[in-house]
Amino acid sequence: MNTVASSQKPTTSWFKSSFSNPSQNCVEIRFADGLVHVRDSKDRGEGPVISAPGNAWSTLLAEVAGRLPVGTSGTIRIVHRTDGGADLQSLPARSLTLSYTAAEWDAFVAGVRAGEFDLPHSAQPAA
Repeated sequence: MNTVASSQKPTTSWFKSSFSNPSQNCVEIRFADGLVHVRDSKDRGEGPVISAPGNAWSTLLAEVAGRLPVGTSGTIRIVHRTDGGADLQSLPARSLTLSYTAAEWDAFVAGVRAGEFDLPHSAQPAA
């Protein structure tokens, strides 16, 4: 499954983990049109956005939470850095990379484990 790499910013509501410090940067997510969009708040809405199909999102979340091996989803590549941070790369071409500090990544992982980034019912893929 391919991701959609874009430098355009989607226009509806973005959200971040409740574990994020309100005054610090973070991983931001938005659900729209069957896609899950990911961006970095450090870019103030002007940076790249990586989008993945909604039906692949739960696999990526399982990777983030450590329930599946990294590389399982094939939609967004997770690269764990030695400093505790992580990079998210669009696939298949890895044309875009979003880089997060250890604190940003830890807050995102905590939010994933708490179910904060699960697909809303309205965005669930049709069976």
